[in-house]
Amino acid sequence: MDGSLLSPEIVAYVILPVMIFCARVVDVTMGTIRVIFISKGIRYLAPIIGFFEVIIWLLAIGQVMNNLTNAASYVAYGAGFAAGTYIGMYLEEKISLGLTSIRVITKEDQTELMQYLRAHNYGVTSVDGEGATGRVKMVFTIIRRQDLPRVVGIIKEFHPNAFYSVEEVKSVAEGVFPDKTSRGFFSWIDSLRFYRKGK
Repeated sequence: MDGSLLSPEIVAYVILPVMIFCARVVDVTMGTIRVIFISKGIRYLAPIIGFFEVIIWLLAIGQVMNNLTNAASYVAYGAGFAAGTYIGMYLEEKISLGLTSIRVITKEDQTELMQYLRAHNYGVTSVDGEGATGRVKMVFTIIRRQDLPRVVGIIKEFHPNAFYSVEEVKSVAEGVFPDKTSRGFFSWIDSLRFYRKGK
């Protein structure tokens, strides 16, 4: 191989920035996932992720500090941070850990919706309410986040004009949930959450 391919200029302005970029992508992605795991109550994996995250960060910042006159290193550092943040949020969305509360408010009869959800083993609660334009029915259910698209589709099918809101749930004491579809490693991660507290 021609030695000119690894000239100091290529190392300084191509190879080094790429290494810094990749290291930042990995450590920021891990940091984003770590924070999400903490917020979801997954306490065992968060410290492990943090251990490797900070080591990778030290390697990246060390290379930047050793090349303070190399502007390409700064650009790579910042770009890696931005890309790692995006990738971390994307992965968290795909993993879909945790529980979600859905609240539906409608003026229409919600009986069929509740019967359908209960028939598919979703826990549902209904209460009467008073809205700006009159009496309404409020339907509450807590589901696994991975089931959110399906449940929202069911709501739109029965009540396309209903108002609904979605909120994150930290923990629940009791609940009725459909049988969990196995997602391999992700199911194992979700099982580490402390969301179902004993009586």
